[in-house]
Amino acid sequence: MTAYSLHDSLGYRLSLASRLQERRLDEQLKTLGLTRIMWCVLLGVGNEGLTQPSDLAQFVGIDRTATSRALKQMEAMGLVERQSGKTDRRTTRVGLTAAGRDALDAGVPMAQANNEMMDAKLSPAERQDLRRLLARITEGEPVSLPQL
Repeated sequence: MTAYSLHDSLGYRLSLASRLQERRLDEQLKTLGLTRIMWCVLLGVGNEGLTQPSDLAQFVGIDRTATSRALKQMEAMGLVERQSGKTDRRTTRVGLTAAGRDALDAGVPMAQANNEMMDAKLSPAERQDLRRLLARITEGEPVSLPQL
């Protein structure tokens, strides 16, 4: 039987790098009262212009139930506002409040610093190679996590 080394496997290394990045960001975002999902929703609405909960779910990579739960919590915190559609009351549009914009602006330096910590471990050529290789690994795969 051939031995399998978990710690040498590509999947383990990718997962470990991802968890390290996520945990560092989680700790920083906590100081703003945000979770990583909330941060991703703020980015989706504020930077990407997404206004539909279904589009936000796909952008963040979570299901619609989790998106609804996050939006409800964010609305209670005063970060987003939800409005019924003008022509179809069954639709919902999401927008940032001033507090949501402030939270997004406050989180950007945290996310940038987190990325810079990882980037600093690689040369520019290595970063480019890593991005290219990760793109190859994920090419053709489902974008949103619920499909996995």
